[in-house]
Amino acid sequence: MSVEAGKKPGRGRRIILWRHGQTSWNLERRFQGSTDIELTETGVGQARRAARLLASLEPDAIVASDLKRAAATAAELSELTDLDVAHDEGLRETYAGVWQGLTHEEIIGRYGDEYAAWKRGEAVRRGGGELETEVADRAAPVVLRHADKLPEDGTLVVVSHGGTIRTTIGRLLGLESRHWESLGGLSNCCWSVLGEGARGWRLLEHNAGTLPEPVLGDDD
Repeated sequence: MSVEAGKKPGRGRRIILWRHGQTSWNLERRFQGSTDIELTETGVGQARRAARLLASLEPDAIVASDLKRAAATAAELSELTDLDVAHDEGLRETYAGVWQGLTHEEIIGRYGDEYAAWKRGEAVRRGGGELETEVADRAAPVVLRHADKLPEDGTLVVVSHGGTIRTTIGRLLGLESRHWESLGGLSNCCWSVLGEGARGWRLLEHNAGTLPEPVLGDDD
């Protein structure tokens, strides 16, 4: 089958993975996990600003975690684009058991060995909760299922949580789970962009707060 002139095969679809806005537990450095925390007033403002930028990319679909902080963030983009939001609990943040609600200092003080092992990239059930690979097992298929419905050159916006986004990116890029921590975290209401390349998904933008620019040069 011939490729349309000027088109590069397999480079059409794009996935924007957008982290929710600020919450009070973010400010307090409390581990949220799957606890259902709402956005602060600042978080709502962050979502509105980011939504104006992302709306200019004319997304074709929006899917979001059903937790309040992600759902409220997605609602700002929905209002500007007139797109319905599909909510899916598979995009929730990692369940972290007894760690949830504790500050990072409290976690280190009570579960220091477990915390250090996690940071070394070991498979750890933080607080007795989910493994990062289990989060990817539930989240990545949700993203791919919605991406598969996109039209040619279509854009999907996924509104989720920092840890879930990182594990999903790692899984879609084919990275070994012990390397997922090498992907830096996302600031509130920033996003990462995956583009469909000839050999699969590749990371085009990470922790971005401005619109993506084309890569001009030998590596495009």
